[in-house]
Amino acid sequence: SEHLQQARIPSGSQEKVSVPDSVLEMSESQVAVAPLVTSKLSVKAPEFYPSGYNQNFAVSDSSFEDGYDGYLTLAEYVQDFLNHLAEQPGCFETEIEQFAETVNGWVTADETLQELVELVYQQATSVPNFSYMGARLCNYLSHHLTISPQSGNFRQLLLQRCQTEYENRDEAAKGDETARKQFHAFVLFLAELYLNLEIKGTKGQVTRAEILQEGLRELLNVLFSHPVDNNLMCAVKLLKV
Repeated sequence: SEHLQQARIPSGSQEKVSVPDSVLEMSESQVAVAPLVTSKLSVKAPEFYPSGYNQNFAVSDSSFEDGYDGYLTLAEYVQDFLNHLAEQPGCFETEIEQFAETVNGWVTADETLQELVELVYQQATSVPNFSYMGARLCNYLSHHLTISPQSGNFRQLLLQRCQTEYENRDEAAKGDETARKQFHAFVLFLAELYLNLEIKGTKGQVTRAEILQEGLRELLNVLFSHPVDNNLMCAVKLLKV
């Protein structure tokens, strides 16, 4: 405004006003210069992994492609794969064939077959939300394991293991908190097993194991016979399945 007054030009005039260079120089000198920021990031920093990601397992993923190389026991190999399925259930379709092929080369005796059944059963009844995946795995192995000893094939041994737990249903339903929790996990796994375990008939027809449905009906009665809160909650979950 001071320059406008000196030039005697009204403030509303459209004429161009010449601004001295000294004014521009003064304005430029007053512009703040942003300080240079030095990054603390390094190209040598370790790889980033999101929370919950199992870095150790990522290293061993290739083990499933190479069979059981690097594993000392069947239990180590199977447990590693079961943990892998629990963390990444989407890999079931792409890796189950290789897993079954490897297990077929390892399970060649009654003892190892029984060990395999127990490993799968424990995973399906102890790891939260693994009952469905465990049932799918059991169905696949029951059709693709080649070993069939006189003591029973995979499906027969699995049902025998479930029968052992089934016979203790009354004691478990009225037991302490830990006993009931284990019992509930068994009930829900058996429900998933009934839905997913396919039995092929002599003519190639596929049916379900009807004996499991009868067992589930009895388990439901046992849960209602001991109507504490978590027994009733398990009964409702069973009905939903």
